[in-house]
Amino acid sequence: MQPKITGFDYDHVTVADGVRLNVAVGGSGSPIVLLHGFPQTHLMWRHVAADLATGHTVICPDLRGYGDSGKPADPDGRAYAKRTMAADVVALARALGHDRFALAGHDRGALVAFRAGLDHPAAITHLACLDVLPTLDMWDVLRGRAAAVGFHLYLMAQPPGLAEDLIAAAPDRFFGHFLDIWAKDPGAVPAEIRAAYLKASREAVPSIVADYRASAFADVEDDERDRAAGTRLRMPVTVLQQDWGAVLPYDPVARWSAWAPDLQHQTVDRGHFMAEEAPGEVARALRDLLTRSST
Repeated sequence: MQPKITGFDYDHVTVADGVRLNVAVGGSGSPIVLLHGFPQTHLMWRHVAADLATGHTVICPDLRGYGDSGKPADPDGRAYAKRTMAADVVALARALGHDRFALAGHDRGALVAFRAGLDHPAAITHLACLDVLPTLDMWDVLRGRAAAVGFHLYLMAQPPGLAEDLIAAAPDRFFGHFLDIWAKDPGAVPAEIRAAYLKASREAVPSIVADYRASAFADVEDDERDRAAGTRLRMPVTVLQQDWGAVLPYDPVARWSAWAPDLQHQTVDRGHFMAEEAPGEVARALRDLLTRSST
């Protein structure tokens, strides 16, 4: 039996033709949607969600292509564009009765949240992004030997077939590699949760690769148009990031400020899986974000 977030109700909600999202909902009060990263599911928010549910309605879906959510085919390279996945999130919130909501994402989920903030500013009251850079900035800072830290980005950007076959040949070793090297506190992802992540990932290789491939093509195109048009995030934004300076020398505040005028940026002394390694710290940051005035 798959683990669940204690005290949350589960459902599958249709958000697009042929696509239903698995979602856990708990608490009451103003809504906040939490989007997971790679190679995870909604379970990465289990501690933060329980904390926030004491004062908010907390909505934790599996993104399309992940976990127990729908995994549509990707014939045109747009099924897993962050624009498409962001539309899923807005449709999900509306189906649950929320036209406006706060949104937080980690890793891949943060890229979906970023796109939702650009595309749906009337719906997103507050935005938080954990340990990621916007797509254009991410590709720009990956240079030289330092780019090896993102080898998986280049692998999954290849034309359909190669990456899927290579990963499917040893999925637990591939996905487990990231669970191992990205955590400062390995105990933050206990065996039961790790097993759930690995099972979900090995059952979703084509859609996970399609998600990453979109970030090399469709997402770049969408972000380039917005950068050229001067589109920026209108809502209060909080960014929590590791200190990547020793590996990828760049100015994260400058990168994020170009997209988010109302920005609070915090460097967190944790591993990549900060919502599991330091859930109290992450929950406090999200609560602080929600106190800031929104348009």
